[in-house]
Order: sequence, then structure tokens, then C-alpha cells
Amino acid sequence: MSKSASTTRVQAGFRADINGLRAWAVLAVVLYHFAIPGFSGGFSGVDVFFVISGFLMAGIVVGGLERQRFNLADFYLARARRILPALLVLVAAVLLVGWWLLIPSDYQVLGRHARESVLFTANLQYLSEAGYFDAASHEKWLLHTWSLAVEWQFYLLYPLALLAFQRFFASWRALLTVHVLALLVSLALGVWWTLETPGKAFYLLAPRAWELLLGGCVFLVSQRWSPSPALARGMELSGLLAIVFSMTLLDAGRAWPGAWALLPTLGAAAVLLARRESLWTASRLAQWLGTRSYSIYLWHWPLVAGLVYFDRQHLGYWVAAGIVLSLLLGDLSYRLIEGPSRRWLATRSRWACLGWLLLALLVVALSAQAVRRSGFPDRLPESLAQVEAQRHNKNPRQDECLKADARCVFGGERVRALVVGDSHADAIVNAIVAALPEAEDGLYFRAESACLFVKGVRWAGKGEREDCQQLLREVPQELADADPRLPLILIHRTSAYVFGQDLDPHNPSPRPMVYFSELRAGNDPAFQAEFRQHYLDTLCTLARQRPVYLLRPVPEMPVHVPKAVGRALMRGLPADVSISREDYRQRHAFVWALQDEAASQCGVQLLDPLPYLCDEQVCHGSVAGVPRYVDMDHLSESGNRLLTPLFAPIFAQPAAEPATER
Repeated sequence: MSKSASTTRVQAGFRADINGLRAWAVLAVVLYHFAIPGFSGGFSGVDVFFVISGFLMAGIVVGGLERQRFNLADFYLARARRILPALLVLVAAVLLVGWWLLIPSDYQVLGRHARESVLFTANLQYLSEAGYFDAASHEKWLLHTWSLAVEWQFYLLYPLALLAFQRFFASWRALLTVHVLALLVSLALGVWWTLETPGKAFYLLAPRAWELLLGGCVFLVSQRWSPSPALARGMELSGLLAIVFSMTLLDAGRAWPGAWALLPTLGAAAVLLARRESLWTASRLAQWLGTRSYSIYLWHWPLVAGLVYFDRQHLGYWVAAGIVLSLLLGDLSYRLIEGPSRRWLATRSRWACLGWLLLALLVVALSAQAVRRSGFPDRLPESLAQVEAQRHNKNPRQDECLKADARCVFGGERVRALVVGDSHADAIVNAIVAALPEAEDGLYFRAESACLFVKGVRWAGKGEREDCQQLLREVPQELADADPRLPLILIHRTSAYVFGQDLDPHNPSPRPMVYFSELRAGNDPAFQAEFRQHYLDTLCTLARQRPVYLLRPVPEMPVHVPKAVGRALMRGLPADVSISREDYRQRHAFVWALQDEAASQCGVQLLDPLPYLCDEQVCHGSVAGVPRYVDMDHLSESGNRLLTPLFAPIFAQPAAEPATER
């Protein structure tokens, strides 16, 4: 690389405009996460941070290479001194608070997230879980560390790439060309993945790298070009306006980070190129926020998650207190941890600095792993341990039998009925076993998770689902070969296949889990007509062969029942979970009408679980603090026994002769 004729202020020292731009970014993120009205696009502040980081990293690496003074080990160590101390203290504090607040299952999840946070792989972990904008994201106390993981991964790879290209591209122009080409490839990948696999586009480095590379391009351009004062004013103003528009006009409904992310990132690039220390970036408030932006970013999200945990996120004074506390803790972290640790470590030798950082990292990572493995249930009262145990009170043969190629007999060897369905069938089959009159009586069971036994069904977003196709191919032949006197019991989470797993009754366009000719919204009349025809055709065909019993939908709860009950008990609040009969009716009205039609047209016999799970007003997910479900919609082994009397009349007659052993 040739040495530039001029040096930028990032090489010479502190730039107030960069510090002020950090203030805008952290303000956007904090106000968005605390759900302040008018900041629906504040998540774009992270993208601004990425541009700033790319600019600064290019300044350090390119500047060092130009002066032939770049040392890779020193670069990594400097990044670790900057990032690790405050992060490790935050993670340790959250683990400590979790000891007092969280039930074992939640604490184990926190342990896993804490481990991934300090190892800078959190983005990969959260990619495997729910999306960033999902409601469940507020249960993840360290969700925000995904962006630190992306930056750290960039820090690892970027200087290695520049060192490699240094041998082949010695000129400034060639280096800028390499940056631009890499940026365009990453941007194209990000736009494509945002449309096809949005989780990958959001969390992975490859589709995010263009934002950091944009900062690198800005640095390289600024080495050779400076705007006139008038142009600089226009660039700064237009850049800040782009960031403000992103903060206020975008929302989580946008495909992100795709092409829309160009708005805040190009805005940040314009501000960086302008190099102006105006009132917008150089004011005392902007400098105070910018200097503490990293620590404020670290501490604000656990406070947001805490408000949601204590159900205070809708109370204005609690939200205001959360914002103030974010600033206070950010200030304390900056003054007591960030600054002092960086200065102290800078005075140590390279090996001493590395040793101290690795020791602290090891202590926190091993502590997080211990929490991940145990959850330390002994710290809690026995009543909470019993609630926690209900999460695991499921069919003990689930792993063996809830799969398409499994052929299981539950109970005795003399088969009295055939049970076919999905995971709801797995959650209820032992209640039917308990209804069998003789010890030697049993059930033949075929089921696959999220698999609807309806002819012609296709699965939205999951390919052809060969497991379900296998079930749909094999079970009809088995039924044709079986004794026609054996009743067939069908159990499915049918409404979810029509309206999706989201229980929001106000969703204007529910996404079904299945389709037939064309993927449409669950409330689309054309889709519902297709579903009705295929559903009735399947049931009527089955009912012509043997007695068919169809279970009405089991009530679905709005929350994970054992978790909700345990969390409420931890906080000394009323613990029981339920939904109203009216909510149940709205959710399942279409399926109920369809099942009524199957009964009248095909002679299918309906089994109604509501008298056993509901009273006149509500359907109970738990009673007296004891969960009946293992999650939101699957009954536990103790909960399903409430339905045993519902199935008993099926077996009121003695077993048919000759024996129907299989």
C-alpha cells in the first residue's frame, strides 16, 4: 500500500463528530427498545454502529499497514481491552440477578446465552432461535450481544484479509476497489437472504459485512478527498436526516436489513465524510452519550427485558425509570469499568494483559456453562421445583413414537383402537390408554409432529415434508388391512394448520402451516374452501371403512404454562393461566363448524374436551398453581388424564372376536 499524502483525523486523534454519531445511534436503539412512540425504526441505530466500526477499523488497520507498523496480535489485544471488561461485568451481573429471579429452565437458557455472548457466537445462537423482532425476544436477557458477535467476527477476519491483499494490491485505488467489490457481494447476499431467509440475513456476518465495509470505504475515500465547507454542511445535514427518517419512519415490519438498511448506513457514511463538528454531533450532550454509548448499549437491554419480565413495559414511569437507569449504569460502567480497565491493561505487558483477559473470560464462561447445565433448582422452594417438573411431564415414549416411521403399541398387546395424528396425539395417547378396560388392551399409534393427516396437503415453507408424506402413504394401507371394527381416533392441532401458531385473533393475514394448490392467508375464503373439501373428503373416506372419532381442538394457552406459573410464583403473583371460552370460540370457530359438517355428512363421532378442561367462563392451563400443560398447547401427562372419561365410552363394548391382535 502506498502512504497517503494526507492523514485523516481518525489517525491524528479524537473525532468529536464520530463520537456524536455514536450518540445518535445509541439513542435510536435505546428509545426503540423501550418502545418510545415515534422511534419505530430505532433498531437501525445498530447499522449506524456497524458503519462507524468499519470506519475506525479501516483507520487502524490501513493506517498501520501504510506506516508499516501494524501488528496483528496488538490489534486483537486492543479490541479485547476495549470490549471484554464491560461485557464480562454485564454478563456476570445478569447471571447474578438471574440466580434470584429466574426459574431453572429460564436460568439454563440465560446460561447458554451468557456463554455464547462472551465467546462472541451469540449471533449464531440466536439465529437458531426465534427472530429478533419476535415477542419472545424480550425473554432473552442478552439478545443485544448478537451485534457484538458480528463485530468481533469482522475484527478477526478483516485485518487478515487486508494483510493478504496487501501483497497483491499495493495501491490505494486497488484497495478501495477490493472494498467496494466485497461490499457489493455482501449487500447482494443481504438483500437476497432478507427476502428468502431473513434470520440469516439479520444475524450472520456475511450479509452484514457490507455495512462495516461501507465504513472502510468511507475511510479510504476520506484519505484522498475532502468536501468543501458548503458541501460538508449539506452532507452532514442530509446524512443526519436519513438517520432520523430511519429511526422514525421505518418499523419492524420492513424486510430488514435488506435494501432499506442503505438509508441509515449511507446517512452515517455522509456524516463521516463531512467531518464537521457541529451542534448536532459536538454538543456536550452528544459527546456525553457518545463516550458512554458502548456501556449504555450493554446495560439498556437487560433493563428492557426486566420490564417485560415484571410486566411493567406499558407503564410510562417504569419505562422512564428504565431509560434513566440505562444512562446511569452506562455512566458508571464507563467511569468504573471501561475506562479504568483499558488504562490499567494498557500499562501491562502483552502477555500479562492477555492473561488477565483470558482469566476473566474463563471465569465468566465457566460460570455460564455451569448455569447452562444445572439451572441450580435447589436454590428454589419445592413448590417451584414441582412446577418446573411439569415441563418434562410428557409422554415418556415421545422420542420413540412421535416420528413417521415409528409403529408403536401403547398399553397391552390386544389392540382395541388406532390413533393417528400429530404431536397433540402424542400428548394425549396415554389418556386413551388409561381408558382401556383391560390390562391386555392396547392402542396402535402413528403420528408425526406438525403433520396433518389430510389427503393432498402441502407444507408452507418446509418443502415436501417427506416424513409426513410417508405417514400419508402408509397409514391408509394399514387402515385398509386392519379389522374394520377397530375404531380410529384422530387427534390434531387442526386450527394451527389453518391459521398458524400465532394466537392473535386480530392478525389480518394469518399464515397457515399448510396449503393445497396455492399458499394463501388462513382467512382467505379460497384457501378455507380448499381446506374444507380435502378435510371432508379424507374423513368421509375413513368413516366408510370403520368408526372414526375426531377430537375437538384442545385449548391453546397464550403463554408457556409452566414458565408463566413459575415466574409468577417467583414474583409472588397470582399464578394460574387460562383463556376465556370466547377466545377459544374465536380461535376454533372454523374448525368446529367443519367438524360438525364431518359429523353430519360422514357419521364421524366428535369428542369434546371442553367439559373436562374448562368451566363456564374459562379454559384452565393451570389450577391452584399446578400446570396442566408442558408448554402452550400440549397437555402434560397429568393434564391429559382429565380426558380419560371422554375416551372411556369408545371401549364400553367388549373386545370384538376374533381377537384383533396386530
